[in-house]
This record gives sequence, structure tokens and C-alpha cells, in this order.
Amino acid sequence: MKKLSIRESFALLILLLMMIGVSIIKFKLDPQTPLLLAIMLLIFWGRFHKYSWDEIHDGIKKGVKTGIIPMIIFILIGALISIWIAAGIIPSMMVIGFKLLNPSFFIPSVFLICAVVGTSIGSAFTTVSTIGLAFLGMGTAMGFTPGLVAGAIVSGSVFGDKMSPLSDSTNLSAAVAEVDLFRHIKNLMWTTIPSLILSTLLFLFFGMNKELATTNQVAGLTKVIESNFQVNWLAAIPIIFIFIFSWKRIPAIPTLLINIALSIGLLKFNSPTVTLSQISSYIQEGYVSTTGNEIIDALLSRGGVQSMMWSISLIILALALGGLLMEFNIIDTVMSPISNARMSVGNLILVTALSAIGVNALVGEQYLAIVLPGNAFKKTYKQMGLSPLALSRVLEDAGAVINSMIPWGVSGVFISTALGVPTLTYLPYAFFCLLCPVLTVISGFTNIGIKKLEPTKL
Repeated sequence: MKKLSIRESFALLILLLMMIGVSIIKFKLDPQTPLLLAIMLLIFWGRFHKYSWDEIHDGIKKGVKTGIIPMIIFILIGALISIWIAAGIIPSMMVIGFKLLNPSFFIPSVFLICAVVGTSIGSAFTTVSTIGLAFLGMGTAMGFTPGLVAGAIVSGSVFGDKMSPLSDSTNLSAAVAEVDLFRHIKNLMWTTIPSLILSTLLFLFFGMNKELATTNQVAGLTKVIESNFQVNWLAAIPIIFIFIFSWKRIPAIPTLLINIALSIGLLKFNSPTVTLSQISSYIQEGYVSTTGNEIIDALLSRGGVQSMMWSISLIILALALGGLLMEFNIIDTVMSPISNARMSVGNLILVTALSAIGVNALVGEQYLAIVLPGNAFKKTYKQMGLSPLALSRVLEDAGAVINSMIPWGVSGVFISTALGVPTLTYLPYAFFCLLCPVLTVISGFTNIGIKKLEPTKL
């Protein structure tokens, strides 16, 4: 690896972050444009430092390679969403929700139900794109702002993904820190339970909307859905299969493929006249609702493979940028002296959290936001007499959770595309995601819930 100065590497990272952040937040540009400019700048920098074109290409390939499986999952979920709408699965969930949920407690109910479902299946992506999409339709129809509803969906889904033993990120955090999975989950409760309680209270407060749709309006929307879609108990079958497959630890790709096939069968059963050409159009272009009701048509016209292409292009560019930063040894150069510095327990946890957030912002990939700080700080935690559980909790709280709030992050891109709500719109309402890193830093300075190494392991 070529020797780089810390000052130059740090200055370059700050420049890239400022360029991307200002372009998206201030000038409202699509993220692809500043990411392309950042890649171009980084390539010029690499050539100036005598990196060959082969090394540059290798960095891009290594970065993009980490996102291949998530991108395939995105494509399959795009197809699943449109088929679920056409088959009446999501409309059925909306109708049931309209009849069961009290509007006064709708927002906290969305948060808690998504938390339970997410914990059960261990996938934030699946929770958001299925029951989350139904809740978004219901909440918008009731008069809630899309950002608030999406914030409750994301918060609950991330809670479930964080606390489930079936979750990839939870298993990865435990593996990187070298701790038992269930001890890791138990230790997460020090920050997760307070975040859950505070988030519920905040959603209860913000969910008290005095200008909600009347009962008659909701009943009218329910009637429109029931008149235009097949709403029946059969809609529960694909949902049940997702739970079964998740508990059997069957990977996401076969789970989604089988569920798409099952949902197509349900669609043919409910609508025998639907043609193969129509089904193919749903899968490729998405479902277009033609009920004549503007609210319902806007909510249920979505999905399809093509709906995910914008997201996939963004992910490819973000991962390519991250791959170059890794290939040029820029991130390691910045993190190495930080991880070796002498500091207090509170400062160590703060720096670990900021490093995980920084990797999320620079690379856009939550797995690397867990792996890189985890490997960099593992030795430091041991030297300070801290249990690996202290490290694994920070990696989860600031590495896995934050990715959903990065506009060019894998999770952020997926969620904004699946729900049709921009990341920066739901970010202020993603209370659980905002609270977790704050509480993990506070615990470091207060020493609450910080595990120490056993004397025999010092």
C-alpha cells in the first residue's frame, strides 16, 4: 500500500462529504450527480498518486461486489410489491388496518407493529416493503404526513432488524466483536429499550393530528379498495410463508422468488382472466391503479423491476466510491491513529460511533460500517479492559442503524424507493434511528451498561 499522510486523507474525506452533502441538501440534486463528481475527483487524485488504472478498476469492482446480493434483492422486492398489489395482498392489509386501528394511536401502532414483525422475520427491507407499504397507504389516507408515517415504519423495522437473531447485521456485529449472539442481543437492551420507549412517546405526541380524515372518508376509501381489488383471507398466505421461511433461515433470494411465484398463483386464482402479458408488465413496469380515486391510485401505483433501477444506479456509484476509498487506503489511514490514541471510555465509544457513522456516510454500506470500525478498535477496547460486548453494541447502534438515514446508503436508497418518500423527508421522524447512537454515546460517558472484561481475560 502506498504511504499517505493523515492530513491529506482527512482533508480529502471532508471535501468529498461536503461536496455530496451540499449538493443534495442545499442544491436538491439527485445523489447520482455529486457521487459521479466525487468518483471523478478521487480517480484524478489516485492517478496523481501513481495508482494504476488496474488498481483503480480493482477498487471499483471490489466496492460494487459487496452490493450484488442486495441489488438482486431490490429487483425481486420491486417485482414482489407490484404482484402483491395486483393480487390484493397489500390492499387487504390496508382494509384490515382501516377497520382495526384507531387513528388517535395509529402512528405509535405502526411503529410497534413494524417492530414486532421486523423482530420476527429479521429483515427491515421485507418489513418496509410489505406491511410498511400498507401502513403508508393507510396513514396517508387518514391525513398523516408521509414523512411521519415513513419515520414510524423505518424506526419499527430497524428495531426489529437490530434485535432479531435472524438479522444479518446483528449476527455480523456479534461476529466482528467475537461475542455470543444472544449475549449481544441482551446487551443491546441497555440502549434499545430506552430508545423504544422514547420513540413510542414521540410518535404518540406527533401522531395526535386534529385534521385527520373523518370516519366516513376512511369508509369511502375502504369501499373503493374493496370494489377494485380482491380483498379476502387468502391474502394472508404469502405473508405467512415469509414468516415461515424467515424462521427456517432460508435466504432472502429464494424466499422472495418463491413468494413471487405463490403470489402470481393467488393473482390467477382471484382474477382468472389476467394474462401472462399483464403479469409480465406488473413485474417489469409495476402495478398502475385505475380506481378513479386519486388517493388510492397514488398509493397503489408502484412496484416493478424498473422502479428499482434508480436505486440500483445510486448504490453502484456509492459502492464504487467506497471501493476506491478502500483501495487507496484513505479510510485506514484516517482510522489507524484514532484507534491507537489514548482516550477515556466515553471518548472511545464516541469515536467508535462517529467512525461507524462516517463509514456509512462515505461508503454507504452498513456491513462495512460494522466491519471497519470493529476491526480497527477491537484491540483498543481490550487494552482498556472493556468487554467485546461494549464494542458490538456501538457497532450495532451507530453502524447498522444509521444506514437507513443516509440518502445514498444501501438501506436509505431502498426505503425511499419502496415507500416513495425521500430519505431526508422521513429522517427527522426516524426517532428510534436517531436515538440509538445518542444513547450509546451517553452510556459510554455515564458508564451505564458498559461491560468490563472478566479478570481471566484481561
